[in-house]
Amino acid sequence: MKHLAGRLACGLATAALLAGSGPASAQSGREAMIPGGEQQGGPQPVKLPAPKPTPTPTPAPSPSDSAFDAAFPRMISEPVVQGGMEMPPPLIQPWTIANANKLVAVIEGIGAEGLDPKDYDLEPLKAAIAKGASDALDAAASQSFVWLVEDLRDGRTPMEAREQWFVVDPDRETFRTGDLLAEAVASGDIAGTLAKLNPTHPDYARLREELANTPESDTARRKLIRANMDRWRWLAHDLGKQYLITNVPEFQLRLTVKDKIISTYRTIVGKPGRTATPQLAEMVEGVVFNPTWTVPQSIVKGEGLGAKVLANPEWGRRNGYVATKGANGYVTVVQQPGPGNSLGLMKLEMPNEHAIFFHDTPSRNLFAKESRALSHGCVRTERALELAITMAILGRGATKEEAVEIANSGKYTKVMLEKQFPAYITYFTMASDINGEMATFEDIYNRDGPVLASLDKPRVKNRGTEPTDEVIVIEDDLQDG
Repeated sequence: MKHLAGRLACGLATAALLAGSGPASAQSGREAMIPGGEQQGGPQPVKLPAPKPTPTPTPAPSPSDSAFDAAFPRMISEPVVQGGMEMPPPLIQPWTIANANKLVAVIEGIGAEGLDPKDYDLEPLKAAIAKGASDALDAAASQSFVWLVEDLRDGRTPMEAREQWFVVDPDRETFRTGDLLAEAVASGDIAGTLAKLNPTHPDYARLREELANTPESDTARRKLIRANMDRWRWLAHDLGKQYLITNVPEFQLRLTVKDKIISTYRTIVGKPGRTATPQLAEMVEGVVFNPTWTVPQSIVKGEGLGAKVLANPEWGRRNGYVATKGANGYVTVVQQPGPGNSLGLMKLEMPNEHAIFFHDTPSRNLFAKESRALSHGCVRTERALELAITMAILGRGATKEEAVEIANSGKYTKVMLEKQFPAYITYFTMASDINGEMATFEDIYNRDGPVLASLDKPRVKNRGTEPTDEVIVIEDDLQDG
C-alpha cells in the first residue's frame, strides 16, 4: 500500500487521460463514508475536503472533461417507454398479401437467428395467404409476428429453464409488441422492424456468423450456439455506453466502453451448488475502500467466534475482530479493515437482494488457478484496488489523487459515484474470450442442459416473465483456508 500510486500508474493511465482531475466544482457535494469509531455506531457521512486552490496562473482550458464525456457519456437511468402511458395498438392488425408474404420470408429465414421456423405456424400462415385477404389472414399473420417479437426480444427459452437468472429485461417496455406490429404493417418493412430487436452487442453477431459457418450435421455445436445466442436476448437489447460485464464460466471481468474492452480482470466466482453465482444486471452506485466485514451468525454463533472474541478481546483485535453483545444476548462480530479482511481492500457498492457484489480478497494466489469457482457466491476480482480507483475516477466520485489517498488511509471509506455503472453478471458457455477469439467454456454450474433441452421442445406460449428460481442470499464470502 505504501507505494500504491506508483504501482497503479500503468493500470490507471486510461482513466487519468479521460477523466483528468476534473474542475473544482466537481468536488462540491461529493460525499464519502468514513469510520466514526465503534462507540459512534459505525461509519458516518462526511464531506470530502475540497481541493486547495493552486497558486499558479490560470491554465489554458483542458480538453480532459470533453474527452471524458465523449468516451463515457452520461447514462439514462430509466428505459425509454415508447408510447408513454398510451395503450399499445391491438395485437391483431390488417395484413396485405404482400406484407404476409414478406412475413413468410422472414420466418423461412429465421434459422439464421438461431430460431426454428416451425415455431411460428408457417404452414397455417401460407394456407391463409392462399385464401386471400381476410380476417383469418389478419389473425394468423399477427399471431406469427407477435411470437417472433416475443422470441427475438425476450428470448425463446422459458423462465423455468433459465437457472438462477434474475435479470429484469427492460425491452418489453422499450419495444412494445403492439407498437412493432402496427409499425411493420404500416411501413411494409416486416424484416427491418423485427431486425431492430437483435441484441446490439458484437458477440451476438459473432455467434450468428458462427452458426452460419457450422455444418447442419454438427447438431450439438449448432444447439450450443443457438442457446448462447438466446442468452443475449435475455439481457437488455443495448447494454449501455459503459458497463462492467463478467462471464462467470470464463472467470473474467471486463470494463467496457462502447462494447470495446478497456480493462480485464481475472475473477473468482461461486462454487457449484447453493453458492453458485446468479445472473444479475445491477447498478454500481459506489466504491467502498478498506471495507469492514460483518461475520455471519453461522460463524459467530455456529463456530463460536463470538464467544471467543468476547472472552479474549486482545486475540480478537490481533485478528481484526470486534465483538459486541446486545442486551438481549445477541452477539455481532465485525472484522475491521486491513489486509487480512475477508473482503480485501475494496468492494463495489451494488445493492441487490442476493447480496452479490465485486470485491477484493486476501487470497490473491487463487487467481493463478485455471478453474476458479471457489467463492461463496460473490465475484472476487484480480487487481481489485486498481479497479476500485478506476471506477471512482470514471464515476467522478473522486480524483485520482483523492482515490489513492483514501485507499492508502486504511480507513473504511465509501465513495458514491455521480455516474453509476451497469454491471452484468452473465453465463455464456460460448462467447468471444478476452482476446476476441470465439471460445467455449466449461459449463461449471450445468446450466446449459435445461436451455438445450428447451430447444428440442415446442415453443412455450403465454410463458411467464418473472424469475422462477429461489433467491439465495449470499450470507458470506469467506477467504478459502
